Amino acid sequence: MRPHDPAASGSPVPAARPRGSVAARARAELAPVRRRAAVVAAAAAAWAVWASGPGWSTPALVVAAVGGAALGVVDARTHRLPNALLFPTAAGVGVLLVLAAVAGGDLGALLRAVLGATALGLGYLLLHLLDRSGLGLGDVKLAVLLGATSAWYGWGALAGAALLPFLVGGLVAVALLVTRRANRRTALAFGPYMLLGTVLAITAARLGA
Repeated sequence: MRPHDPAASGSPVPAARPRGSVAARARAELAPVRRRAAVVAAAAAAWAVWASGPGWSTPALVVAAVGGAALGVVDARTHRLPNALLFPTAAGVGVLLVLAAVAGGDLGALLRAVLGATALGLGYLLLHLLDRSGLGLGDVKLAVLLGATSAWYGWGALAGAALLPFLVGGLVAVALLVTRRANRRTALAFGPYMLLGTVLAITAARLGA
């Protein structure tokens, strides 16, 4: 069993990839899970306001949390991290972090975010190239977003965002094997674990501040 497989427990739900504008595609991706996504997004937004201070970075973290909630719910159902959700979230977070750095006079945090996005993105890309049946390109793109978001809050948060998804995913995989709810061929969506690991890392950074 590979907890980093880009698939959810059991078989994925087949779905035609939506066409049209980015907004139309995003609505189509969320339509089957809109209620669940709304509940998770509301909780994620509340967490983001707390975790960010609040401060200049609050809007960026709220966007990352809400977009991440939608991506996690969709990934768990379809085994995909759609660009129609991922790209607008990443663009919004990037712009808001730049504004936060300028308004708060914290260009060091912005540089750290850029380096974090690059490092985590390249790390996931390497894993993807080593095993294309494991991590997908969607996971690589999500890693760029999570690398920037976590690194804004410190190198420790970035390290946690890099390591905790594999730890949590591995523990869940073992638990599923032990309880016989899965076997070694069962695939798990890794996107939700990437998001959860980042939440835990930023939470730890907030509590340690």
